[in-house]
Amino acid sequence: MSEPLRQPEFRHPSRSSLGGLGFAVALIAAWMASLVGLLLVPREASWLSSNLLVPAILLRSFLQTGLFITAHDAMHGSLLPGAPRWNDRIGRLALGLYAALPWEMCRRHHQAHHRVPARPGDPDHHDGRPRGAVAWFATFMGTYLTPCQMGGLLGGWLLCLALLAPLSAHPLERLLLFWTLPLLLSSLQLFLIGTYLPHRQSRGRSGDRHRAASLNWPAPLSLLACVHFGYHWEHHEHPEIPWYRLPEQRRLVTVRRPAAAPLALRRISR
Repeated sequence: MSEPLRQPEFRHPSRSSLGGLGFAVALIAAWMASLVGLLLVPREASWLSSNLLVPAILLRSFLQTGLFITAHDAMHGSLLPGAPRWNDRIGRLALGLYAALPWEMCRRHHQAHHRVPARPGDPDHHDGRPRGAVAWFATFMGTYLTPCQMGGLLGGWLLCLALLAPLSAHPLERLLLFWTLPLLLSSLQLFLIGTYLPHRQSRGRSGDRHRAASLNWPAPLSLLACVHFGYHWEHHEHPEIPWYRLPEQRRLVTVRRPAAAPLALRRISR
């Protein structure tokens, strides 16, 4: 008999931790510093056309993804649990820097995703008809891209171009390389690692309330792939745990409940 569906409320840790705040401040500072530095570096710089260009774009993509993960933790109240107002403010800032995404809408959608994962009413899931990753991605993005949000994002880029015009000979090229492209790569990364792969095999999982699987990757690869968002079953089981503690939770699940959480431990590369 399948386990009854549970409608979990967002749980908050009982104690405050400065760990998440420290990571958030460092990440936002690194995102801003890398953006300004790369936008203003002289075109004549030799490294810009060397093998360091691709690593620079990948670094920007990683930091871009980190912004969303920071906001994601804030949605669960785990970024700064002892100070909910500052928790929400930092989450709102991270989402705004990420893609001018509205905080209230994103948190509401994410709460719905946790209440009914991979079921009717889940805004992150497809409509139940078997479809490929491309169609699912289009539906996924359509949920979050609104005229107001796109206007804010484009407005921010235009303002950046105006500020760069006197300082750079090729501001549009820099903006596309080090802001627009990393955002596109990050959105693909978050969808692939945090939605499509964990939830694509929801059919036949009616006994698992999360209908999710974790990627069977070592912690260093999981960090680089999507800031541990691939440990998705563990996140759904304990949404109050911040991203940097998910590898520890996965190890505990592996050791203590190897038979009770097969969906979290099973490779999904079938």
